[in-house]
Amino acid sequence: MCAPREGRWGRRQRALLCCVLVAAWEAAWGQLRYSVPEELPKGSFVGDVAKDLALQLAALRDRGARVVSADRTQYFALHANSGHLVTAERLDREQLCRLVERCVLRCEVIVESEMKVYEIEVEITDINDNAPTFGEAEKELRMSETTAPGSRFPLSKAYDPDVGVNSLQSYELSGDEHFSLSVQVGADGEKRPELLLAKALDREEAAFHELVLRASDGGEPARTGTVRIRVSVLDANDNAPVFSQAVYAVRMPEDVPVGSTLLTLTATDADEGLNSEVKYSVTKLTAGLTNKFFLDPETGSIRLLRSLDFEEGDSYEMEVQAHDTGELFDTATVSISVMDVNDNAPEISVRSALSEISEDAPPGTVVALLHVQDRDSGANGEVRCSLVGDVPFRLRSSVGSYYSVVTARELDREEVSEYNVTVWASDGGSPSLRSSAVLALRVLDVNDNAPVFAEARYSARLPENNAEGALVLTVRAWDADWGQNARVRYRLAEGRVRGAPLSSYVSVQAETGALYALRSFDYEEVREVGLCVRAEDGGAPALSSNVSVRLLIVDENDNAPQVLYPPSSSAAAAAGAGWTGVELAPRSAEPGALVAKVVAVDADAGQNAWLSYELAKATEPGLFRVGLHSGEVRTARSPLARDAPRHSLVVVVKDQGRPALSATATLTVVLAESVAELLSELGSAAAPAEPGGSLTRWLVLAVAAVSCLFVAFLLLLLALRLRRWRRSQLLPPASGALRGVPASHFVGIDGVRAFLHSYSHEVSLTADSRKSQRRWAADSCCNTLPARPPPDKAAPLLGEDAAGARGAPPDALPVSQSLRTPRRPPSRRLPPFLLIAFPSVFCFPSRCPRMISPY
Repeated sequence: MCAPREGRWGRRQRALLCCVLVAAWEAAWGQLRYSVPEELPKGSFVGDVAKDLALQLAALRDRGARVVSADRTQYFALHANSGHLVTAERLDREQLCRLVERCVLRCEVIVESEMKVYEIEVEITDINDNAPTFGEAEKELRMSETTAPGSRFPLSKAYDPDVGVNSLQSYELSGDEHFSLSVQVGADGEKRPELLLAKALDREEAAFHELVLRASDGGEPARTGTVRIRVSVLDANDNAPVFSQAVYAVRMPEDVPVGSTLLTLTATDADEGLNSEVKYSVTKLTAGLTNKFFLDPETGSIRLLRSLDFEEGDSYEMEVQAHDTGELFDTATVSISVMDVNDNAPEISVRSALSEISEDAPPGTVVALLHVQDRDSGANGEVRCSLVGDVPFRLRSSVGSYYSVVTARELDREEVSEYNVTVWASDGGSPSLRSSAVLALRVLDVNDNAPVFAEARYSARLPENNAEGALVLTVRAWDADWGQNARVRYRLAEGRVRGAPLSSYVSVQAETGALYALRSFDYEEVREVGLCVRAEDGGAPALSSNVSVRLLIVDENDNAPQVLYPPSSSAAAAAGAGWTGVELAPRSAEPGALVAKVVAVDADAGQNAWLSYELAKATEPGLFRVGLHSGEVRTARSPLARDAPRHSLVVVVKDQGRPALSATATLTVVLAESVAELLSELGSAAAPAEPGGSLTRWLVLAVAAVSCLFVAFLLLLLALRLRRWRRSQLLPPASGALRGVPASHFVGIDGVRAFLHSYSHEVSLTADSRKSQRRWAADSCCNTLPARPPPDKAAPLLGEDAAGARGAPPDALPVSQSLRTPRRPPSRRLPPFLLIAFPSVFCFPSRCPRMISPY
C-alpha cells in the first residue's frame, strides 16, 4: 500500500514505517487508520488505540471508552486493559466488500466522560483464499462443419472474488488441435476468453471434441479453476438469430413486486424449420444475480425472483444469448437500473447519554451523543433532527452524522423533576419517514428554595390558667426542594416578654412545628404574646424564612368582684375609721331617694367583668332596694315612724362569668332628721369602739375649724362685693349677691362618709345676720363648678348655676324677693354656715330631691 514491490525485508520495513507515520499523523487529527488481512481469527490484534491516541490505560478504563459502528454487526472491540483494538468477528473481505476494490471498515471510539469521538478506519487487505470458478462445470458447444476457420466463440468467464494479484490472471486451453484460445481484454481491463477455430471441422472425422479451459490467479501459491467444453459438430446452418437491439436497458423502482416481468427479449432467425427456433440463455451475469432474475428460454421474458434493494445494489447487467438449433446465436446486453424508493426510516443510535443532571448545570452541558443515518440516497437519505415539545434542550451538530443534545437554559427541578426528551429524525422523502428516540433524564436537586409557611401570619387564642406544656398551635412550612434540602426544622427567634426570655414562655418542636406553652398564663398580667418562628431547611448552606405568631390570652373568670365602697372592716380599721359603710337617710325621704352607692370592680374582662347587684339581706326588707347594674341603694318607700333608726344592708355583687363569682358589701343606714338625732345615733354607734367623750371632742374641733374657714370665706366674699359695688354703683345694697363657690365634694367625720358632689344653693341674706333663708335649686347637684357669668350681668347668688341664671323656675325667688321660711324651733334650727359648709351631711333627700351618685 505504501511502496512498490521490493525484497521482502525492505518492503516490510518501508511499509511499517509508512503505516506508523500515517497513523501518527492521523491520530493527531483525531482519526486512526489500520490495515489487517482478511480471515483473521476472532480477537486478533488490529492496533494500539491507547498508544496512538496518547491515552493512559488507567484513564482509558476510568473514562469508559468503547467502540461503536454504524453497521449492524460489530467487527471490532476495544480491550480496556491493554488499549488494543481487536477483531470481534471473522473478516471475509469478499463478503464485506463485494465488487469493491478497496475494502475499508469504519468505526468510532467514544470516550464517555469526555464526550469525544475518534474515527477509525480499518482496511481489510485481500489474501488468496478464493480460486477462480466458472459458472458451470461443463459447457456444450454445437458447431456446424461449415464453420470457417478463424471463427470465434465466446466462452464462460471465470470469476475470482479476490482482488489485485490474487484475482484472475490468465486462461489456458488444452485438449484438441482444432481449437485455440484467444483472450480479449476490455476497456475496463476485464479478460474475456474466446474459443478460436484453428482448423476446419469435419463431422465425419470427429463428431465431438473435448476441451478443458483452465483459469489461474496470481496468488502464491496460485489457485486454478476449470470447465470442461464439449464441442458437437453439426450439419450446416447458415443463419444466426438476431436480437432486436444490442442493449436492453430498463429502470424500475426497488419496490417492484416479486414475480413481475421486467422485460421481454426478442430475437429472430431467417432460417426455416428447426433451424429457425430460437432459445434464450444467460451467458454472463453480475455476481450475486443468479437468484434474483429468471430468463425464460422459450419466451425471452425476464422475471424478478427476489425483491430488490437499492441499498444493496443500484444496477445489474447481464449478457443474454439467442441461439437456434444449429447453435448459431446472437448476443445482447441487458442493463437493469434500480431506482431508490424512500423505504428506509432514519436510524437513531444513542451512543452515550447521561441519566441524571444537576439543576444548576450551566447551559450548553452535553447530556447525550446521538448518531443518525438513513440507508436511502439522495433526498430520501437527507435527515433532519428535532426535539419534541418545549424542553430546555437543543440539538447541536457534531462530527459527521453525530448530534449532541445540550441544555439550552437553566433547569429547575421544582418545575420539572424528570424529562423524557424525544428526538425525531425525518428524511426528505415523499412521504417522509421518521423515527424517534427517547432520552430519560432525571434532574438532581439543589437547595435553591427557602421554606414557605402555609400562612402569612399565625394567631391563636389560649385560655389563661392553661396547663404547662399545653399545645398552642402548629405552624407548617413546606420546601419545594427534595430530600435533605426539603427537610424543615423550626426554632424560635430571640425575644423577651415582661423582661423574661421568650423561651421561658413558649417552645417550638423542631420537627413538627408544634408550639407549646411552658408556663401558665395570667390574662391580668399578659394579654398578648408576639413571637417569630423560623423555618430552616437541611441544605448546605441552609435557607430559612420567618413567620410572626400572635398569641392572644383569653380571659377566664378567675377573679371575684372587689368592693371599693363601702370598704371592708379590715380596710377601715387600717385607715383608722370608727365606722364602716355608714350612710345617712332622712326620715322624710321620698320613695326612690338615693341613699348610697356600692362601688365594685372586677379584674377580669368582657362578660366576666359585668357586675350585677342585689340586696341579699336587710333589717327592713321592704324599705330599701338596690339597682341591678348601678349598685345604687335607694328607698323603696318612705320611712315610717315605726322603722328602726339603724338598718343593716348586705349587698351581693356578682359577675357574669361561668361559673359566676361574687362578693358582699355591708352598709349601715341611719334614719335621722336632725343633728341631734344624728349625733345620738353616731354616739351610740361609736360608743363601743371609742372612749367616752372622744367623739364629741372631735366634733367640736371639726365645727370650730369649719366655722373659722367659713368666716374667712364670708369676709372674702364681702370684700369682692364691695369692690364690684364701687365699680358699678348701680346695684342697690339689697341686691348684692355672693359669688358662687363649690361646696365640699367629700366630708368624713369619724367614719361617717358622704358622697363627693358639688351643690348649688340660693341664699338670701338680710341686713341683720339673724334673718336668712336658704333654698336648694331644682338642679342643685352637679359635678362641676357653675360657669362664671359675663361681666355685664349680675353675679348669681352662692351656688346658683347657669341654668338658674338663664331662667329660674317660677318658684325660685331672686335675691331682692327673698323667701322667708317658717321659723323652726330653736332646738331644730341649723346655722347657715353648717348648711353651706356641709351640704352633703345636712342636705337631706327631701330637700335635695335630685341628688345623684357620682359613681
